[in-house]
Amino acid sequence: MDTLIIFRATFLGYWIVLALLLFGMISFIPVFPRARARLRKNWEMIFLALGTATVARFGIVELIRFWYDRARPFEVLSNVHQLISPGGFISKFHGGGSFPSGHAVFFFALAAIVGRYYPKTSILFYLAALNLSIARVQAGVHWPSDIIAGALVGILTSIICRAFLQKYRNAKTAA
Repeated sequence: MDTLIIFRATFLGYWIVLALLLFGMISFIPVFPRARARLRKNWEMIFLALGTATVARFGIVELIRFWYDRARPFEVLSNVHQLISPGGFISKFHGGGSFPSGHAVFFFALAAIVGRYYPKTSILFYLAALNLSIARVQAGVHWPSDIIAGALVGILTSIICRAFLQKYRNAKTAA
């Protein structure tokens, strides 16, 4: 069971990003009708999703963690067994607080952007983000509230970035 939790908490994220890229690449296959029209839409979605998720994770999350450094469950509770390393290279520079979950922020932001372009497909991305996030709680590196806050930050950041893109488009067409 620990192996499954470790896989979901660490490696599932790579598969989510790969799925996003493959989803965008499908438009290159000439068998599909309207491939050229979807190409622009898909690449816009990929760049917006990865850009938004990156800004949310490495900008907003680190700003929150600078002001609010919450200890991780394995640091506070003696009965919690840490299954994975809590974070990436950012956590090496400071204490690596748990609130909000950077993984939840990143992958819920991806899912929310995909949802603006492909609502039905985004369900899979939301489920994968939730699965990964729950695994990080099971692995002892996050509290449930870290995940909830991370999901909210990721989704709200994607809404704001999408609104800025729409405002930019409207200003560009008006000029």
